[in-house]
Amino acid sequence: MTLTAPITDTRTAAPTSGAALRVVVVNGSPSESSKTMGLVGVVLNALERDMPVQRSQIDVYRLGPDFTGAIERDDIAADVEVVLQEAEQADLLIAATPVFRGSYTGMFKHFFDLIDQYALADKPVLLVATGGGEHHALMLEHAMRPLFGFFQALTIPVAIFASSGDFDGTTLLNPRVHGRVEMGLRDVTELLRARATGPEQGADARQRSILR
Repeated sequence: MTLTAPITDTRTAAPTSGAALRVVVVNGSPSESSKTMGLVGVVLNALERDMPVQRSQIDVYRLGPDFTGAIERDDIAADVEVVLQEAEQADLLIAATPVFRGSYTGMFKHFFDLIDQYALADKPVLLVATGGGEHHALMLEHAMRPLFGFFQALTIPVAIFASSGDFDGTTLLNPRVHGRVEMGLRDVTELLRARATGPEQGADARQRSILR
């Protein structure tokens, strides 16, 4: 990851035509190999079929004691500051976590406790989660969406969830979940198109897509 200039305008601008979409994944899983990242891989591969993507991934479990021991942003080490800014400056943020005890993981929440309160305002955020059973999908709406509502982020309406039975190891098998990934990414594409061309042209493009 590279340190980029500090944000002066918190509104996320759509990438110009031909520019790669800066996608940052915040991975809340505590495991190196996880179903959560298996699901995120499906999302990223599908997104890359539609547009050029510059992807980066933040594994919160790798950030170490300088991260876990920090209480406030002023306390963190320089390398953790770089990672936080990477998330704050993304064009699209993918927030991904397994469900632990009915919510996101503790390190996932701690990461966002250190994010600037206004840095994610109006930023597109795609919510992704995995859990042991279908009922765990409720976490997306009662925990994750309110968290990003605090930041005034623009959460994509279709959140993506897969349960343990949808995988072989970390490989997603369930075609229904693949279909939901496509549905969620259509929302992302339409949002970015509307921002790049203006709301009226974006709406026209969406109507043409429906009529195909």
